[in-house]
Amino acid sequence: MPTANPQPLWQPDEQDVAAARITRFQAWAATHHDAPADGGYPALHRWSVDEPETFWKAVTEWFDVGFATPYTRVLGDRSMPGARWFPGATLNYAEHALRAAAERPDEPALLCVDETHEPRPVTWSRLRAQVGSLAAELRALGVRPGDRVSGYLPNVPEAVVALLATAAVGAVWTSCAPDFGARSVLDRFQQVEPVVLFTVDGYRYGGRAHDRSDVVAELRRELPTLRAVVHVPLLGTPAPEGTLEWSALTSADTEPVFEQVPFDHPLWVLYSSGTTGLPKAIVQSQGGILVEHLKQLGLHCDLGPGDRFFWYTSTGWMMWNFLVSGLLTGTTIVLYDGSPGHPDIAAQWRVAERTGTTLYGTSAAYVMACRKAGIVPGRECDLSRVRCVATTGSPLPPDGFRWLHDEVRADLWIASVSGGTDVCSCFAGAVPTLPVYVGELQAACLGTDLQAWNPAGEPVTDEVGELVVTNPMPSMPIRFWNDPDGSRYHDSYFDTYPGVWRHGDWITVTSRGSVVIHGRSDSTLNRQGVRMGSADIYEAVERLPEIRESLVVGVEQPDGGYWMPLFVHLAPGAALDEALLDRIRSTVREQLSPRHVPDEIIEVPGIPHTLTGKRIEVPVKRLLQGTPLEKAVNPGSIDNLDLLDLYVGLAKERP
Repeated sequence: MPTANPQPLWQPDEQDVAAARITRFQAWAATHHDAPADGGYPALHRWSVDEPETFWKAVTEWFDVGFATPYTRVLGDRSMPGARWFPGATLNYAEHALRAAAERPDEPALLCVDETHEPRPVTWSRLRAQVGSLAAELRALGVRPGDRVSGYLPNVPEAVVALLATAAVGAVWTSCAPDFGARSVLDRFQQVEPVVLFTVDGYRYGGRAHDRSDVVAELRRELPTLRAVVHVPLLGTPAPEGTLEWSALTSADTEPVFEQVPFDHPLWVLYSSGTTGLPKAIVQSQGGILVEHLKQLGLHCDLGPGDRFFWYTSTGWMMWNFLVSGLLTGTTIVLYDGSPGHPDIAAQWRVAERTGTTLYGTSAAYVMACRKAGIVPGRECDLSRVRCVATTGSPLPPDGFRWLHDEVRADLWIASVSGGTDVCSCFAGAVPTLPVYVGELQAACLGTDLQAWNPAGEPVTDEVGELVVTNPMPSMPIRFWNDPDGSRYHDSYFDTYPGVWRHGDWITVTSRGSVVIHGRSDSTLNRQGVRMGSADIYEAVERLPEIRESLVVGVEQPDGGYWMPLFVHLAPGAALDEALLDRIRSTVREQLSPRHVPDEIIEVPGIPHTLTGKRIEVPVKRLLQGTPLEKAVNPGSIDNLDLLDLYVGLAKERP
């Protein structure tokens, strides 16, 4: 729990506060929309949630959102789910992302970095021309608004071009990283039935080339709706028969044509982790993402022309989509394709140095790994341009805050942020005008009525509660794919507190307005900032004949670590020897990804279930975190209570 009267680790000086874009926005909104001129951020936040229509109208005006046709009102319906934003309006996300090309054509829009750490610029004019050429070719292939376009691509400029060209056409983008195995990709792409697939021949990671031609061939066989496959020769191999060459589709100097689509027209599909089955296919809108990301990046992250924005991510994580949206603010974005720790653990800091990064985002796990390794980035690299280091993926432990302050720079703005794939944004995090307290997120974000609720549905302060959001956000899903009656969407967020978004995190909202994240209140695995589904692991592991059943949980540890054990119930006659351990690890690595490989594999006499046959992941996780048995589980809901004794004992044995 946060201490009663802590001293800030960092606070902005008067000059920083005056120069912050959020300060200028507040003064402008006070003049034009009766926002509070005094009271600083807390007053601005209260206004933004009390007067959402006025606030979001102000955001569109401040950032000069270009509506091809005007809206009839800001919020047509405030219900959740079902809120309708800016009905009547039409616009295009890609048009806004490329606006800086008109004023700064020869400046870099992208800085592309691989494991050599040598930045390669792509100018705004070059990016715009490639998007124009590819959008025209997509239209020539028959791609129309609403069609799905998929990418099996790493974090390279081709992925950004393909996303923006898809959005320019009004089609719907979706992507997976190439370290995903075929089954994981098909579980996602088969749901949305793409008509075009952009794919690499392989990727480089950890100093090695990884060929993916066999996976690509399987994707082509198993996606019957594909009309075209575009080959991106990252490893230099020739295009397979029946595919199109990337260079042929992007070489024309074509002025982009931007389809003007309704505000709530789908922009992309992101995927949940698939904990209880197929990943949820989360659909977010062109307009909703546009205004939410302008607010988040332009006000909270304080980004604009002249900034350089680097977040270590892959195309399979929402942070990649968030990174690309840095273009909306005229910021140069840094794309890093490679291992976060190659050739050594300090690699990301050197990328930030080489690219002149001003806002550097990474995972809390990476920060803690750097601390454990004893590196000193502030002495080893020139990080003088880095104003802010932001972390997400899991809560940044107090020692992570202190390490960044001590070993990067004492006047560093540290922004631990928390949000989700579900909204492709942050609920709480960075505020450039507020102090930073150790172990705490600075505040709830503008337009987000974030609260901690107890089981009775009552807001609590300075107590642990469920993270809820009580008013709609523009980037909330417009729907899930293949969820015609909306029941799956409703059950995912609104079944606990009707009409209120329950996210699945334990949080404390402090009396100072800061936020502490305590980890997941559900069973989603979250490793190195990537949310993963236990169902994917079960599907892979339980194909092995020696495994009768399995259970995997992810346990956040007090030192900031993350322990992901896999418990296996063996078939009669099987033994958990080194050969079987190796087969389990290799199966998970090859069929899913290296991130899915468990930290430890433990034999158990059986897997506990609910009376309806569901594996009880959350209670087991709580037991392993030291929660007493009577508080972790309702005994009457378990099929074999004796099986839980093992997890109680394991929690006592572990340090």
